[in-house]
Amino acid sequence: MTRPVFLADEREGTADRTAGDRVRLDGDEGRHAAQVRRIRVGEEVDVVDGEGTRLTCRVEGADKQGLDLLVLDRVDEGAPSPGIVLVQALAKGGRDEQAVDVCTQIGVDEVVPWQSTRAIVKWEGQRAAKGRAKWEAVARASAKQARRARVPRVREAVDSRGLAGLVADCVDGGGLALVCHEEATGSLTRFLADTPIGPDCPRVLLVVGPEGGIAPEEVEALTGAGARLIGLGPTVLRSSTAGAVALTLVVAAAGRM
Repeated sequence: MTRPVFLADEREGTADRTAGDRVRLDGDEGRHAAQVRRIRVGEEVDVVDGEGTRLTCRVEGADKQGLDLLVLDRVDEGAPSPGIVLVQALAKGGRDEQAVDVCTQIGVDEVVPWQSTRAIVKWEGQRAAKGRAKWEAVARASAKQARRARVPRVREAVDSRGLAGLVADCVDGGGLALVCHEEATGSLTRFLADTPIGPDCPRVLLVVGPEGGIAPEEVEALTGAGARLIGLGPTVLRSSTAGAVALTLVVAAAGRM
């Protein structure tokens, strides 16, 4: 069984630690490790900083507030290439959070909430900050579940004009922008077979619309900015599912699986 993963905060200074050092895991993560996971002396755990640093540690002491750890090994995991970004339209019923959860487990590197025209859910004022914080919490928990050393960054929400700008920047920088659309004439599998993702592709942007679909004017703006429409098969997938299917195919095609 793989070692459990815990996220350190800045106070614990994982960036400066190496084999032979001692570190204290406390706070919420330490209490969770000691009281919920019941990690005991002699067991091994991984402590990560969410930015690629992974410390493999042996538990030297445990109390109700956390763990005392001896660092056995340190690995600095570089950023994957290409970086894969999920642009997820806000969706009702927690389906957008489900998408963040599953896509984090699969390996997405960044998530952008999209306030699309047809989205029923609206992030305005304080609700935007609360919504983003909730997505960040989902990404953190899912990254730990997946034993990841990197936690996907959740960016501020964009509207459709902002998304068109992101698409243009991605394409102008040599990347790919792919919009999941049920009326696309070509499939993602065929596109990836005809357009291999090589080492010169720095970024892939995957766009998933809301339950009501992407408005025609949004499709026009995104394709005008350089995005490609792609299909995901003969069935129409939920907003919570489409990103995971597309991401899996792209991760495999990029040699990251």
